[in-house]
Amino acid sequence: MSKTETTPYDVAEYLRTPEESAAYLEACLEDAEGDAAFIAKALGDIARARGMSQIAKDTGLSRESLYKSLSGERIPTFDTILKVVHALGLKLHTEVDLSNEVVAQQGATADVRTSRR
Repeated sequence: MSKTETTPYDVAEYLRTPEESAAYLEACLEDAEGDAAFIAKALGDIARARGMSQIAKDTGLSRESLYKSLSGERIPTFDTILKVVHALGLKLHTEVDLSNEVVAQQGATADVRTSRR
């Protein structure tokens, strides 16, 4: 039986367009389950795909600092996240999470207030 050779997978090699980067970040945001380091790593993957030196220049942060902050080993400041997202040409957005129990309770309370009027 012959051995199967494998090579390390690096998602940065497959993030060729801004649309692919946005879709990747969106998927990571959905799967993160509150893990900020996971999101930082996803941003690091996108930054490496685009060129960390250019992202460092665009954010005003050092390349070394970005590698550390976006490694997934640390949780960067929100200021760093915003600078990186902007430098990548991406936007963060929000929407109501209808599966969230708190949102469901608030919606029920709003429905009760509306029906009383």
